[in-house]
Amino acid sequence: MRKATLTFIFILVALDVLALGIIIPVLPKLVERFMGGDTARAAEVFGLFGTAWSLMQFFFMPLLGMLSDRFGRRPVILISCLGMGLDYFFMALAPSLVLLFIGRLISGITAASISTAFAYIADVTPPEKRAGAFGMIGAAFGLGFVIGPALGGVLGSVDPRLPFWVAGAMAILNAAYGLFVLPESLPPEKRAPFNWKRANPLGSLTLLRSHKELFGLASVLFLMNLAHMVLPSVAVLYMGYRYGWGELAVGLVLAGVGVFAVIVQGGLMKPVVKRVGERMAMTIGLLFGTVGFVIYGLAPTGILFLVAVPIMSLWGFAAPSAQALMTKHVGPSEQGQLQGATASLVSIAGIVGPGLFTQTFAMTITTFPGAAFVMAGALLLAAATVGWRVTK
Repeated sequence: MRKATLTFIFILVALDVLALGIIIPVLPKLVERFMGGDTARAAEVFGLFGTAWSLMQFFFMPLLGMLSDRFGRRPVILISCLGMGLDYFFMALAPSLVLLFIGRLISGITAASISTAFAYIADVTPPEKRAGAFGMIGAAFGLGFVIGPALGGVLGSVDPRLPFWVAGAMAILNAAYGLFVLPESLPPEKRAPFNWKRANPLGSLTLLRSHKELFGLASVLFLMNLAHMVLPSVAVLYMGYRYGWGELAVGLVLAGVGVFAVIVQGGLMKPVVKRVGERMAMTIGLLFGTVGFVIYGLAPTGILFLVAVPIMSLWGFAAPSAQALMTKHVGPSEQGQLQGATASLVSIAGIVGPGLFTQTFAMTITTFPGAAFVMAGALLLAAATVGWRVTK
């Protein structure tokens, strides 16, 4: 493993996620303000924001994955970081819900480079160490979400637009950092010619049908990410409605979630995989995630909701293990396409999930406001069942 380059990409991803995390506590609340304080209606509209963002991811992640296979990982990552920063500035200035929506569309395009970062990791890491490396990148996500939401909550309590300005500055600094320290991971002799069929979101999925286990793991990844969409779709509005938490409280809770994610993926992932293997680690993670979601949905008080946070964090074993298992079925020149294809699955989940969960939340807000979380738990239980069977 090339530790120096892995450190560079870790820092880049952490800064990227930090910028994303800063706006999490304030974006749903900003939509709620545009809707005159109507939480149920705001949930429905915010669901459209999430669906549109994921549509952009769906169309552009495979394209960026193929471009990185053709031209290298470095230029794709750096250009996306720069575009993300400029878009946050645009959203900070948006005077209407329509312009805020347009900014969110652009954000979906620029954030599509995350799959390229995973391809970068596959380039510089041998197959037997990829689960641990992906876990470290998961820890970078957790680190970004430790600082980002807490900072966003503090800044949002001052001015709901301020987090967007700070996020934009973070993304610009990220691009500048990468320009000077990020080396290219894919040498010219290993690059693949650009192919529009493989770059389109549906064409890129053909790779996932090349092996029975790969297809099954792709199904697990889809179910995991569909369940995950309940968090960005309704969590902020749910915590505000059910427990009366404002931007600062929500930001601190999300920061706590990030702390546990860092502990699990940064500290526990490697020894757990070494001891029980990727298959078992994936299954254990999915079962803990199931329990965590059910507690989220049933908790009548904020204290009980918080009890589920460390339980939920153990879900972090699942995704890196599944990704590591998938990378073993493709060659070096197809890692970018694989990450683009799996990212397309993530995006499809993101297209379906926001509408599914926000509509569920809006319809059950007065009778069973946690129904969306219980539904997410059922999806993870299904993923655990499928994953265990296809990896026999």
